Amino acid sequence: MERTPMSHAGTIIGIPGLEVVRVKRRRGVEVWAQPYRRPPCAHCQGHDLRIKATYRRTVKHTRQGNQVLTLHLRVPKYHCRGCRRYFRHPFAGIRPRYRSSEAYRMEVYEAHDGGVTLRKLSQTHQISAATVERWYQHHLGRKRSEMSNRPCPRILGIDEHFFTRKKGYATTFVDLRKHRVFDVKLGRSEPSLRPYLKGLRDRGNVQVVVMDLSETYRSIARQYFPGATIVADRFHVVRLINQHFLKVWQQHDPEGRRNRGLISLMRRHQWNLSDEQHANLMHYLATYPVLQQLYVAKQRLVRLMLLKTLTAKRARKKLPQLLELMDQLRDSPLRALAKTLTSWLEPIVAMWRFSKSNGITEGFHNKMEMISRRAYGFRNFENYRLRVLTHCGWDGIINRVRMDAHPPFMG
Repeated sequence: MERTPMSHAGTIIGIPGLEVVRVKRRRGVEVWAQPYRRPPCAHCQGHDLRIKATYRRTVKHTRQGNQVLTLHLRVPKYHCRGCRRYFRHPFAGIRPRYRSSEAYRMEVYEAHDGGVTLRKLSQTHQISAATVERWYQHHLGRKRSEMSNRPCPRILGIDEHFFTRKKGYATTFVDLRKHRVFDVKLGRSEPSLRPYLKGLRDRGNVQVVVMDLSETYRSIARQYFPGATIVADRFHVVRLINQHFLKVWQQHDPEGRRNRGLISLMRRHQWNLSDEQHANLMHYLATYPVLQQLYVAKQRLVRLMLLKTLTAKRARKKLPQLLELMDQLRDSPLRALAKTLTSWLEPIVAMWRFSKSNGITEGFHNKMEMISRRAYGFRNFENYRLRVLTHCGWDGIINRVRMDAHPPFMG
């Protein structure tokens, strides 16, 4: 005959169906408990059971204040008279043959993920540092398995970042629509990325690929994402224009190129200068007529590069202005810039139609650099990839907030 529960202690502890027999406090909190209801048969769901034997099981389960709560469970072994099979009483949140509950393991994982060191956790939770690391790796692996077999995002950002001097660069794939890192792979050439790209699921889903002015990534996008529109990254295009202009300035006036005040004025957009700053800059450029004309052309070009979310009709109206400027630059010291922009004309024009850029990817690179710095560097790329996907991947929104408040310790 089934007994009714004596208290709500099972609900308070977090494991339902328990009846607390006694509680004792020594170095921690020790609770002796047993189930108060027989479960249905694990094999045939029958209810005609008898208790064959009982055994004791000790499990660490969360912390009460500063003390570890240890459960001493009386576990019955049942015999089903219907199917004549045996099974042991199951407990919610406690896996078979484990010496700790899932809640306890998750508590250790979240504490370590929040910045608590291995040594501190081994003291407060009465487990070894190796156990903490093993549990942490287990939860990271579980999250990685949840993220496996994902379809490719519709708007994909591709960029490179430095990993180590020995292994070189890695390529970051970002879902720009959902602001999440899709994956990180070692290498930045087509041969090194070929096995991964060939195994990508639903590559046809990719509609837009955003990248810097990299010929390697453009050839990769054309080969593995043939139906996607390649969009140049606005920041890299503007930076390229400024770099070419500053290089020509260096040739015309090496001394002025070393002036920090002039450098600041040259780099800024004209519409961000005050009237006095603009007058001073024009006064300086008056002594270099060619440089002054190039500066005016550069400002017009940058204005065109910063356009976004244009309709197809407006983009067609702006295109002749861009082509006219590029024709002027071909007969000037900025002919190399004109050649590069001509080869990337289609991705640059596509840039007008979209608001997405690789600024999201660059932001993730900052976070990835912080993860690596907290860990004092990584030797194993898979460990690095696992942590990046955990903190910047599909659960990245929650983890980003947590990591900003408490940066993870990876030592």
